[in-house]
Amino acid sequence: MKYLKFLLVTIAFSVVSFTRAQNFDNVTITTTKLSDNVYMLVGAGGNIGVSVGDDGVFVIDDQFAPLTTKIEAAIKTLSDKQIQFLVNTHYHGDHTGGNENMKKLGTTIIAHDNVRKRLEDKPKDALPVITFNDELSLHINGEKISVFHVEHAHTDGDALLYFTKSNVLHTGDVYFNKRYPYIDLNSGGSVNGYIEAVKKGLSAINDDTKIIPGHGELSTKAEYQFFLEMLETLKDNVLSEIKKGKTEDEVAANSEITKVYDDLGYSWNFISSEKIRRTFYLSLKE
Repeated sequence: MKYLKFLLVTIAFSVVSFTRAQNFDNVTITTTKLSDNVYMLVGAGGNIGVSVGDDGVFVIDDQFAPLTTKIEAAIKTLSDKQIQFLVNTHYHGDHTGGNENMKKLGTTIIAHDNVRKRLEDKPKDALPVITFNDELSLHINGEKISVFHVEHAHTDGDALLYFTKSNVLHTGDVYFNKRYPYIDLNSGGSVNGYIEAVKKGLSAINDDTKIIPGHGELSTKAEYQFFLEMLETLKDNVLSEIKKGKTEDEVAANSEITKVYDDLGYSWNFISSEKIRRTFYLSLKE
């Protein structure tokens, strides 16, 4: 338990430090066209998905509040219509930080039930006004957008979104491309749930699907499949150590567990190889 608390405190401190360290004035919002009407926006925080068309603008996630003006300006280059709907893929601040600003622009915010619950200490205008429990469909800009909840993955309120005509999947933080994922155990996340969530995402797509990950570059089904294989390999490796009676600290210190992916550069400043080993142990030991 003490190590769980240590991990959570460390992660919380890292999030705060990361946010404070951001010089938002220097952030540039870049736009990548994925289909006739779907785009990926990258700035600081979670990757943003945007759909534009005759029905207006539909947005997935909104990064940090100080970036709203820049995000809005980037969207204005794609469409002069209002931002009608915003879906939060989960509650973390680098995906929901702009909610209050978006509401003031007249945007309707949508999210899973648990996202609203976890944002209840935020200003009223930052809260989703439409929530769902399992799945939701939106019909906008000439296509169906399927929104489906995945249980106990990155958090307890994650959603994947699939643009059925454009063949684009937005995973939220159920995918960190080419890096170890953050699995928020303190907010209902789990290793097993995360793996099942990735499988669900993969089952919805094909080899031509373009994937907007929560963090990292635009991706493909093959890369998402490799990410799943990484998760399953780490799970098997950690379970093997648990069966041998290894302690949390012993697993956290055993670099052989993650060596293959460490060598590929999956360890990063927020989730190091030691942290991912500890996270897997804490989740799988329960």
